[in-house]
Amino acid sequence: MLSIQHLAAKYDSCQALFDVDLEVGRGDVVGLIGRNGMGRTTVINCLFGLLRPSAGTIRFNDQPLNGMAPYRVGRLGISLVPEGRQIFPTLTIEENLIATAKHDGSASQWTLEKIYELFPRLKERRSNLGTQLSGGEQQMLAIGRALMTNPKLLVLDEATEGLAPIVRAEIWSVLARLKNEGLTMIVVDKNTKALMRLSDSNFILDKGTTVWRGTSAELAARPELIERYVGV
Repeated sequence: MLSIQHLAAKYDSCQALFDVDLEVGRGDVVGLIGRNGMGRTTVINCLFGLLRPSAGTIRFNDQPLNGMAPYRVGRLGISLVPEGRQIFPTLTIEENLIATAKHDGSASQWTLEKIYELFPRLKERRSNLGTQLSGGEQQMLAIGRALMTNPKLLVLDEATEGLAPIVRAEIWSVLARLKNEGLTMIVVDKNTKALMRLSDSNFILDKGTTVWRGTSAELAARPELIERYVGV
C-alpha cells in the first residue's frame, strides 16, 4: 500500500533524513522505532505533504505523493493522529468528530455511533469542549476524529505518550481491535514492548536512516537492537 524509498529531507540547511526506506502492506501494522530526533516525525511530515523531500520517492497505492498538498494526501485516504493530539479546543467532542467526517457509502464506514461504541467516554462527554477534556479523553478524540475520515491508512504519532497506565492500556486495546478489523496502520511509540505485540513488522530509524527492518518476532529475538537504538 505504501512504499517509501531512499527518502531524504531537511529543514532549511539542517539535514533531517538521509536515506529512509519504509514499506507497509495492506492490512499490516508497522512500527516506526527510534529515539527522539532520529527522524520518525519528519518521515510523517513528508508523507502528509507538510515537508517536501529533497530526494527519494513516496508512493501510496502506486500513486506518487512527493510534493502533494496535505489536503490531497488526506483525500487519498491517509489520516493522522498527531503528536500532541491537536484537537479543536473550542469545539465540542461531537463537533470535533463531525468536522472531519467523510462518508464513502460502505457498510463498514466509521460513524458517530461506532466511535461512541469504541470510546464510551466520548459519548458521555460529547457536549464538552476540547478544553474541558483530560489528556486521555483528548487522545481518544484524536483517534476518533482520524477514524471519522474513514482512512485506508492510519498513522499514529506517539498515541500513548504522557497518558496514565490504565488509559494507555485502553488505547492499545483499541488499536488491537482496529488491527483485527483490517485497518492498515503506522504506529510511532516509545513503548516498544507494547508496540511489538501489535505490529507485524518494524523499521528502526537512527540519525535519519533506516538501520534495520524485520518482523516483531525477529526484533524480539534481538533485544540488543532495542538497547542500541531506543535505550537511554
